[in-house]
Amino acid sequence: MNRTLAIAVLAASSLSFGAIAQTSATKAASTAPAGPTKIAVIAFQAAVAQTNEGQRDFADLQKKFEPKRAQLKALNDQIESMKKQLQGQASTLTPAQTAATTKNIDEKTKQLQRDAQDAQSDFQQAVQDMYNSLASKVYDVLNTYAKQHAYTMVVDVSQQQSPVLWAADSTNITKQIVDLYNVKSGVPAPAATPTAAQSGGLPSAPAPKPAAH
Repeated sequence: MNRTLAIAVLAASSLSFGAIAQTSATKAASTAPAGPTKIAVIAFQAAVAQTNEGQRDFADLQKKFEPKRAQLKALNDQIESMKKQLQGQASTLTPAQTAATTKNIDEKTKQLQRDAQDAQSDFQQAVQDMYNSLASKVYDVLNTYAKQHAYTMVVDVSQQQSPVLWAADSTNITKQIVDLYNVKSGVPAPAATPTAAQSGGLPSAPAPKPAAH
């Protein structure tokens, strides 16, 4: 499982829970008892993705969608093969045969685009649902950790609009939260098993190309 890939996909597919977590942390800070200010930062989306459970579940999603990925690739290969055949036989085909083949290619290309869009939408929704479910559990660990260590505020630096311009490494609790969640979940670290599905999503349909006439 490619850890960097999982982080990128999960972070790109979901910003909602991170915003909720940051808002909750801010509210908690506003009601905290008076005392020395103690602030921590966390890359929350990365933390969710880096957990053993997150990596495992994302790998499972990749496997689940692999048949659809293979189906789309097969259809794309078929279209490319038909285009090459049309180009190679351009001088021997009648205008009617050329028109019929071109129409067939166009229809299959449109089908590929529709299928790829539907599959990508389904994949992104599955990642979104997986992330939201896991993020709520990771946030519970974060919430407990912050209270135990008397933090008055925890800022999510993975948010695009994060106000944090710089923070000392010692204030970053991302690894601590990941480690604590891994212990709590009991999910072992996934084995590094590269697969052909490590693109982070399903292949998009190529833009239609005019067939040779």
